[in-house]
Amino acid sequence: MSYCLNPHCPKPENPTDVKFCRTCGSKLLLKERYRAIKPIGQGGFGRTFLAVDEDKPSKPRCVIKQFYPQSQGTNTLAKAVELFNQEAVQLDELGKHPQIPELLAYFTQEDRQYLVQEFIDGHNLAQELAHRGAFNETQIRQLLNDLLSVLQFCHARHVIHRDIKPENIILRESDRKLVLVDFGAAKSATGAALNQTGTSIGSPEYVAPEQMRGRAVFASDIYSLGATCINLLTQRSPFDSYDTNNDTWVWQKYLKTPISNQLSRILNKMLESIPVRRYQTVDEVLKDLNQHSQVAATPAIKPKPIPQSPPNFPPAFVSPSSSQIDLELEEMKTQFLGGNKPQANKIQPPISTSQPTSTNEIDQELEELKAKYLGNNNP
Repeated sequence: MSYCLNPHCPKPENPTDVKFCRTCGSKLLLKERYRAIKPIGQGGFGRTFLAVDEDKPSKPRCVIKQFYPQSQGTNTLAKAVELFNQEAVQLDELGKHPQIPELLAYFTQEDRQYLVQEFIDGHNLAQELAHRGAFNETQIRQLLNDLLSVLQFCHARHVIHRDIKPENIILRESDRKLVLVDFGAAKSATGAALNQTGTSIGSPEYVAPEQMRGRAVFASDIYSLGATCINLLTQRSPFDSYDTNNDTWVWQKYLKTPISNQLSRILNKMLESIPVRRYQTVDEVLKDLNQHSQVAATPAIKPKPIPQSPPNFPPAFVSPSSSQIDLELEEMKTQFLGGNKPQANKIQPPISTSQPTSTNEIDQELEELKAKYLGNNNP
């Protein structure tokens, strides 16, 4: 099927093999190559369609975003244009990361703006939550490690996403990696931009308090990721996991499966309402998560203490050194000459009536033992 992109077309469905809409006559191929198949989403600033790139032999799927703001007010329209253009710029800069959709095209056709981006095959985390139930600690740790590296990439390029939530995180079917999508609200965190109060953008349930006031910072993304985690752990809106009367988070009361105190502390620090008390950088969060990995690698049973003295024989895969053998032979010589007191729990050799062996004779025998042990054929 080909889907007509004219917002006013009363019957947008068309056969695959036609180039113009049979109802309104609009051109069905964008830039003579991108064919919309069906609508997959609509927001305040535009519509999204699943599409096919007809210019490539494999006919890969892609996503068409059409700029079509619902509100036509002058200020709102100007902001919508700014955000749509901004998304194209952000994707062009960030889309080389394997967990961010790549920008394929950005253009205007029939007085409407479009951007075409890579299609990510998979369900978003809101869908995963509905189908599979609440996440456990292992899944949340995997999520954090996966997405924090993506945020690290964005923040290093001075981009704040500003709309992290389960709906904007897709679990890619091919490799089970998490992909961060929808950079329409992303903002460049340049010095000038950070000193200006901007428009409050994002989903209120997941937005940091300072971002609600138009003052998004890098730590605002960390807050939103923390709110996403508690939604996945509790299957509740973050709004329903906060006690406004006592100004405190109570999400632990609604956990479906228990989590460690360490992960609980990490999430609570991500969710601090005052930005300076929150993790300031992604690296700080990753550091705490890595500390858990080191603890987890330590066996629960305390290992036996390592003996202080070396063993009598080196391991089979290690070649003994001459100095090691000299030391052991010297100990044998001392025992033969009576230098060490016999241990009470060891059987003592019978007393010999013959003359004691001389030091020179012992030295000679020990040298022969040493030569044989080291593989020397000359006794």
